[in-house]
Amino acid sequence: FRVFDAMNDPRNMKAALQAVRSHGAHAQGTLSYTTSPAHTLQTWLDLTEQLLETGVDSIAIKDMSGILTPMAAYELVSEIKKRYDVRLHLHCHATTGMAEMALLKAIEAGVDGVDTAISSMSATYGHPATEALVATLAGTEHDTGLDILKLENIAA
Repeated sequence: FRVFDAMNDPRNMKAALQAVRSHGAHAQGTLSYTTSPAHTLQTWLDLTEQLLETGVDSIAIKDMSGILTPMAAYELVSEIKKRYDVRLHLHCHATTGMAEMALLKAIEAGVDGVDTAISSMSATYGHPATEALVATLAGTEHDTGLDILKLENIAA
């Protein structure tokens, strides 16, 4: 279960994360990504550590407004993976047109999972298209193994 607090206060996530864990389910803490003078790389690293202290199973970077740039995604994922042994997931909305590139750079940096949507339900306020990412990664070390023809049938 992905648990988030839009204000990035781990105290607001703690009870929900503990409830998820108490039922033997996967508890995923979330960094609600934003930009401001107060939201530095160190801010995200500190929040990651605080979430890990609550006992999360994994962490998601939630870019709900589509403002995560590709290079910021690369840096953030790289630095979290370098410092912490945690499964890391990226959730980007396609609002600004940067989400596909942010996902690709995050994959290059070692993110463990990304959110996408089937093409007929993707883009704008949704997620990047699954088919586009599958095609982009085909034949690389990050090949998903998904069948693009089956995905196209789902999208139709």
